Amino acid sequence: MRLLLCLSLFVFLAVGQSHAREPMISPDELVPVELATVAMDPVSGTPVVVLREAGTGDVVLIYIGVEEAIAIIRSLEAVETPRPMTHDTAAALIEAMGGKLERVMVDGLVDNAYYGVLDVRMDNDLATPLYIDTRPSDGLALAVRTGASILVAPEVLTATRGREFEGLAEQNQVTALGITVALATEEARSSFGLPNDPGLLVTRSVGEALDKGIDAGALILSVNGQVPENPLEFLELVQETEVDQPAVIRFWHEGQTQEVEIGTDIPQQGPRTRPGRPMPSA
Repeated sequence: MRLLLCLSLFVFLAVGQSHAREPMISPDELVPVELATVAMDPVSGTPVVVLREAGTGDVVLIYIGVEEAIAIIRSLEAVETPRPMTHDTAAALIEAMGGKLERVMVDGLVDNAYYGVLDVRMDNDLATPLYIDTRPSDGLALAVRTGASILVAPEVLTATRGREFEGLAEQNQVTALGITVALATEEARSSFGLPNDPGLLVTRSVGEALDKGIDAGALILSVNGQVPENPLEFLELVQETEVDQPAVIRFWHEGQTQEVEIGTDIPQQGPRTRPGRPMPSA
């Protein structure tokens, strides 16, 4: 299946025919979301991708396979592997052939099966999208590697709204508002010189959060006045932000404590790369 993914991309980009299909609904009707984390359905034990919707604070769950979950987690945590994995190769193929993965769209839910489309733009014609049929799980694994936007159909948003999920014991990084957080372990506090205050370590930041000084190595002290005790609680506090209001983030960074307001819109993520200084393990 993984080899087929790469071969399909190669044939499509070279010939422009294989595995092409139009989105089920207009891309203008799709809703942007932020990939928050990989979690688990507590009933079935199935891995799920947790996507945060702007404005409402709701999250949508996309059920995926174990291999795809591992692929997404590796990219979320910028884990280096001795040799490129399949999704790394697929992303490299798109770039090497003069393309850019602009958007990953989860555009339909038919008979309990999710459908997805890759929106690829070629350097010689950036205005014309090349649509490639994909499993959403593969598309999301590519999105976290390339920084592509993620959009979902309204029916997909409502399909799992309110459904419970649990964090994975071996994976504890969560992203919201463009801020990726992890537990502030003793090793992390020593490595980054963090204070002893309760809070969460920032391992990555993009968009407005980065512009306002929240960078890797910062310590999130509170969200809307409440201290997050774990990464999933950070997501929950962001979700509880009033509609059309910014989240108020208090944080420590390089010896200074600041408080800033961050809008709840979905930021452009950018490619996942390994931090300049290795993040301490939990």
